[in-house]
Amino acid sequence: MKRSLPFRVKTIEEYHRLFGHDRPLHPLISVIDLSNVTQLPDTGAGSFVFDFYCIVLKKVAGLSYPYGQRDYDFSEGTLFFMAPGQVFGFRADEKVAGPPMGWAILIHPDFLWGSSLAKKISAYDFFGYAVREALHLSTREEQTLQQIIGIINLEVEAAVDTFSQAIVVGQVESLLSYADRFYQRQFVTRKAANHRILEQFEALLNTYFQKHLATQGIPGIAYLSDALHLSPNYLSRLLHTLTGRSTKDFLNEKIVELAKERLSLTNLSISEIAYELGFGHAQSFSKFFRDKAGQSPSAFKQSVN
Repeated sequence: MKRSLPFRVKTIEEYHRLFGHDRPLHPLISVIDLSNVTQLPDTGAGSFVFDFYCIVLKKVAGLSYPYGQRDYDFSEGTLFFMAPGQVFGFRADEKVAGPPMGWAILIHPDFLWGSSLAKKISAYDFFGYAVREALHLSTREEQTLQQIIGIINLEVEAAVDTFSQAIVVGQVESLLSYADRFYQRQFVTRKAANHRILEQFEALLNTYFQKHLATQGIPGIAYLSDALHLSPNYLSRLLHTLTGRSTKDFLNEKIVELAKERLSLTNLSISEIAYELGFGHAQSFSKFFRDKAGQSPSAFKQSVN
């Protein structure tokens, strides 16, 4: 069966029309009360892609968001982020679906033009998280963000003047900064689940290095995150929060550990060790080892022997 292409929504006005909202007061930014949603779009496509940023706090019984091979229920209410070009879908169970609650803010990249946030927004890595990695807010955190959304909405509804963009952009940046803080809290407070992921990550590395390193080379973060059913950005931040090290640091340290083991416990040549560790040339392995271990492979081998 041929899979349909995502339905592309190019403008905020088009979004309003699809979801049955009144025409937006501003063409480049909109705050939507989800309790006013009157219809779900019937486009014939199984998924959507927006040409603008979308931040949503949604509480909907019976509404799920497909990601990969699983559905994720949002009846409890969570905050998630979509950047322009990201693909997502949703479906409703008509038997149990209740009225939606929450809010959404839509921000076209052109609205940020000329502001510092235009360059900084890409640094907020949660725009690259999967739906299942959404931010679960406490009541107090939700109230904090609701106050910011209220200020933005007042500005959008007011007559535009020379201060409007700066005020709204400042509030959007505050919202993103709070979300960044709340995500950090979520990583810390979910220690048990996160440490299980860390254990799975280490086991995955051990298995890969034993079976595939020599023939397939050093694994990329995309491979590792996919194997753990996480987005690359989420995995990177989780590892850094729990250990203070990046994914690349983990890989490098593991390779140095294996290299030292082979240099000290086997009679393999430098070239043979380089091949076993996924390096195409002995020179590149020697440079890598010298950079990470502070001495050449041959010098290390001599020191331990």
